[in-house]
Amino acid sequence: MAIKQDITQGKSIGDLMREAFWFLTHTFIAILFLAIAIGAITLTHPDPDANNPKLIGTAAAFLVPLIGGYLVAKLQQNEIARYVWISGLLLFSVVCVWVLDLPTGNGLCESCGAIDKLWRTFFDIGNGSGLMGGDGLLVGTWAPLAMIAYSVGARFGLD
Repeated sequence: MAIKQDITQGKSIGDLMREAFWFLTHTFIAILFLAIAIGAITLTHPDPDANNPKLIGTAAAFLVPLIGGYLVAKLQQNEIARYVWISGLLLFSVVCVWVLDLPTGNGLCESCGAIDKLWRTFFDIGNGSGLMGGDGLLVGTWAPLAMIAYSVGARFGLD
């Protein structure tokens, strides 16, 4: 006979609510660090069609939340910060489904298949798909990357 184990591992409703609150708070902090990185890049008034600002933005979308997650975890010592990558994965999954539902037409991704749509929307810096109004890099790549980087930084900050 199987032993029934409570999935909450003996935690009260209050403990679970606190963990959910901290999870959402750390997710918001990761997005805040991304906004700081984007704001700093925006101050230089980059050319929106050039590749170098997008590459620098991708690096900043990783490094700024990584350092921020490390510092927040070092100061706060909250174990929940290391699980923010789950938010990034969920956001990426939802945005992928959204992009796959977008209609293609006259433009850059007229005859794109599913994989090509996703690749060109999220990862092709020089020849984007034109879907999502050109915001695929920001919403589908940088935001999940920031959450994953925050989680990695928090992991190092907790050790």
